[in-house]
Amino acid sequence: MNLPELGAFLRTRRDRIRPTEVGLPHGPRRRVPGLRREEVAQLAGLSADYYTELERGSAEHGVQPSAQTLAALARALRLNGDERDHLFHLAERPIPPSAHGPSAHVQPALLGLLDRLSTTPARVITDLHETLVENNLALSLLGRSPAHRGPTASFVYRWFTDPQAREIYPPEDHPRHSRVFVADLQAAAARRGRDAEVAKMVAMLRRRSQEFAALWDTHDVAVRRMDHKKIVHPTLGVVELDCHNLLSEDGRQRLLWFTAPPGSPGAEQLELLSVLGTQDLSVPGGTAPDGSPAAQSRSQR
Repeated sequence: MNLPELGAFLRTRRDRIRPTEVGLPHGPRRRVPGLRREEVAQLAGLSADYYTELERGSAEHGVQPSAQTLAALARALRLNGDERDHLFHLAERPIPPSAHGPSAHVQPALLGLLDRLSTTPARVITDLHETLVENNLALSLLGRSPAHRGPTASFVYRWFTDPQAREIYPPEDHPRHSRVFVADLQAAAARRGRDAEVAKMVAMLRRRSQEFAALWDTHDVAVRRMDHKKIVHPTLGVVELDCHNLLSEDGRQRLLWFTAPPGSPGAEQLELLSVLGTQDLSVPGGTAPDGSPAAQSRSQR
C-alpha cells in the first residue's frame, strides 16, 4: 500500500472541494478554500483522527483503509470514476463495480443533486433497486437500507421473496407495485444485455416466486420515472407522496425524491419527519421498498 501517495491524493482532492458544494457553510474564518480534514471525516463517517492519519500517509499506526472506507471517501470527495479507481489502486484494494451493487460508486452528478435536496426524502439507487446513499429524511421515511450483498441487496428481489418487505405499502397496492417492479427490471435487463448479475437474479426469482414468473412472461417493459405512492409509516400512518426519478445518462443509477402538494396531508407529514428523525421507526422483522429496512425492517421507496 502506497500510503504517502494515498495521503497526498486525498489532500489534493480535499483542497479542490468547496464547502458549499457539499452543503457546508463557508464561514468567515476559513483559511483555505477547500474542506477541512474534520469535514471530510464527517462526510465520510470517519473519525477525524483516523482521517488525519490517512492523509499523513504514515505506516506508523498501521492504517489500512477498507473498501467500505475508500468508497465513503470517494463519495465525500466527489471523485469521478477514474479518481475512485486510482484511490483503490493506491490502497491496493480490488476495484468494486462502478455502476451497481451496494458498494457502487455513486455518480457525482446525482450525489451533488442529493446534497441539495435537504427538505425532502431522497436517495440514489441502482437500476436493480439497491440503495447506494440517502439523506436523513429518507431514513426517517423509509428506514435504513440493509447491508445485504448479492441478489438480496435488491428491493425488487426481496419484494418477491420476503413477505415483510411489502409491509411498507398497503396490501391493496401490492399487485400494482409488483407489475411496475417487473416491468422496470425488464428494462434494466435489456439495457445491460448479457449481464450475469441480472440473469442470476431473474433465474432465482423465477424459481422462488410464481407471481414474478407470471409477470416476467408477460414481457411488459416500462422504466419507472414517476409514481404516486402510499407509504405505511410506523408513526405517521399512511403517507401519500409523489415519487420522482431522475436517471443517470447510462440508466444504471437513479435519484429518487418524494414530494407532496402544498397544504396536503402528505406535505404536513413530511414536515413532521424532520422532527421525528429516525426515532420510533423500528418494526419487528423484515425489509422494505427498493432497498431499505423497515426501521431495520422497512425499506426503499
